[in-house]
Amino acid sequence: MASTQFIFFAILAILAPSILAKEIKVGDDKGWTINFDYQAWAMGKEFVVGDKLVFIYPQGNHNVIKVDGSGFQQCVAPANTEPLTTGNDVINLTSPGQKWYICGVSKHCESGNQKLAITVAAESSSSPPSAVMGSVTLLAIISIIMMMMV
Repeated sequence: MASTQFIFFAILAILAPSILAKEIKVGDDKGWTINFDYQAWAMGKEFVVGDKLVFIYPQGNHNVIKVDGSGFQQCVAPANTEPLTTGNDVINLTSPGQKWYICGVSKHCESGNQKLAITVAAESSSSPPSAVMGSVTLLAIISIIMMMMV
């Protein structure tokens, strides 16, 4: 019985964070582009460790560069920074705190306002209903499997 409980908690520990994590498409339907207010877009959204930011844009037209607060304000990327350039760039939010991203193409950051600043929380203050339902479903499936093992 003890080994069954260990298996249960091991599976739960592995799967729970991925169920609660969200994929957040930056800019929603607009994607990653110029002349869009990303600060207004981010306002009211909750970003949590484990979430993924997805930057969608036509490959070759833009890029994504992680910068610090100064780089964000000045629209300057740190030396030797490799931009993300696939047009479907995914950034895992692995730590809490301020995060800043800019487009380094031409004057897209300076003139086109193509930059995003967010605050990532350590954990969610409110679980979205779909994440809760996913957790309940997972727990139910694991419970059934455990009963079958006994």
